[in-house]
Formats: sequence, structure tokens, C-alpha cells
Amino acid sequence: MTFEEELNATREGVEEVILSYLPKEEGFQRTVLEAMNYSVKAGGKRLRPLIMLETYRLFDGHTRVIEPFMAAIEFIHTSSLIHDDLPCMDNDEYRRGRKTTWKVYGEDMGVLAGDALLMYAFETAASAFSLHENPRKIGEAIRILAEKTGIYGMIGGQTLDVELSGHAVDKDQMDFIYRLKTGALLEASMMIGAVLSEASKEDIETTEKIAAKIGYAFQIQDDILDITSTDDVLGKPVHSDEKNEKTTYAALYGVEEAAKKVQELTEEALSMMKHLTGENRFLENLFLSLVRREN
Repeated sequence: MTFEEELNATREGVEEVILSYLPKEEGFQRTVLEAMNYSVKAGGKRLRPLIMLETYRLFDGHTRVIEPFMAAIEFIHTSSLIHDDLPCMDNDEYRRGRKTTWKVYGEDMGVLAGDALLMYAFETAASAFSLHENPRKIGEAIRILAEKTGIYGMIGGQTLDVELSGHAVDKDQMDFIYRLKTGALLEASMMIGAVLSEASKEDIETTEKIAAKIGYAFQIQDDILDITSTDDVLGKPVHSDEKNEKTTYAALYGVEEAAKKVQELTEEALSMMKHLTGENRFLENLFLSLVRREN
């Protein structure tokens, strides 16, 4: 089986898990439930749950306890995209080739759908308590999920990104934004996979560092594609960063230098993987595919 075939098969399994945790569209709050599900069903690479699952397997994890967290991390990621697209943020009308949540359901319902998915993610993650004999591991995984989502993670990075729109950004500020806004949820994915498979403290710390480098490389590649790709290929409007007056690595240093940085970070991450207790060639190939992607 080729890597692409294995990736498609694994992604189908991940998709099935995610959809199985979506709420039923019923009751007086049905509209927000529909908006939540519309957003999640828009698809995407399912990168974070994929990485979480493969890290879990890397350390010989083999039970269903990982599944609620796979759904939860995707719900959190999707909630951030809903909010990113809002008029008060990036004001984007299309994502993944179709209308964004706020364009379909209204700006007010877009805000509520993003909030609802964020909270529902933790409700979903908490259901793992019934799937694991060690509640302390579940508690630690939830702590990581919260920390990497909140003010010391994704939301913290997004805060600075919004504040600095239209202003010059220095290297330290850019590192902070990229490390938190994009890297934090990837770090959570690998760390939770390691924690739930009962990996050593050293291995958990190493997965965090690996994910940080892959996250940075992934974001720079995203910057490159925003400059070089097209709306049809990317599935969303290109030149969005320029439109929103955001300084990116590619804009600051040029596409060629940015591509070199992507390669450097990827090589460092793959080198660090050799120091882990387990081995997962599929995960290594997945990282390579992410930084070489065209959409």
C-alpha cells in the first residue's frame, strides 16, 4: 500500500470517528447545532486528529480512549476557523470551496457556533473517562487540551495576530504567533496521543518539541501558498494575509527563504523523532506531506 492509499484509508477512519461525535440537530437550539455540524462537515485534512492517532499508535496505544480526543481537537480547530472567518476578523466568505459559516447562518450564529463547538469539544473529551481505567491520564490530557487552546496557546497567539494586523511585526512576535496560533494544537495532538498511550515523560516532552517545529513549518508553508496558489487550488481566497495587512514569514523574508526555513524545520523535527521510544514511518511521511502540500 502506498502512503497516499494508507493516508486516505486512515483519514476515512478518522472522519468516521469525528462525525460519530457530532450532536443531533434537534430541540429549540437546532440552528446552532446545524451551524456547528455544517462547519465540521466542511471537511479538511483532519490533520490534528490524524497526528494524535498516529502518535498514540507510535507508543503502542490500541484502545478507543483516543477517539473522544480526536473529535475534540477537530472541534476546537473548527471553532477557531469559524471565528477567523467572521467580518470582525478576516472577513472571509469562502473556506474549503464553500460559503463560510457566518455567510450561511449569519454573523451572530457564527459567533455562537464557534463558542458552542469549543465548549462541546471539552464535553466530548470528558466522555473518555468511561473508556480508561486511569482517570489521571484523562485529566492530564484534558489539561493539555485546555492549555494549548487558551490564553497560553491558540487563543493567545490569535490575540497578538489580531492586535498586530496592519503593524510591523518583528521576529520574536512572529515566532510567538506561529508557535501558539498554529503550533499549540499540533503540540496538544502529539502530547495527548503520548499521554494516553502512557509514554514516558521524556517522550511526551520530545513530542511537544517535534510538533512545535512541524507547526511552524506548516504555517510558513501556508504563508507561501497564500502568495503563490490560486483560490481554486487552495479552496479559500488567496492573498488573504495581504488583504488583512498581516506580516508573514514569506512576506518578510521572501518565498525562497521561507521554503528553505520549511525544509530546515522539517528536517529538525524528523531527526528528533529518532530519539523517541517508538517508531511510526507513516507519521514521518505525514509530516513530509504537510510541508510539501499545494493546498
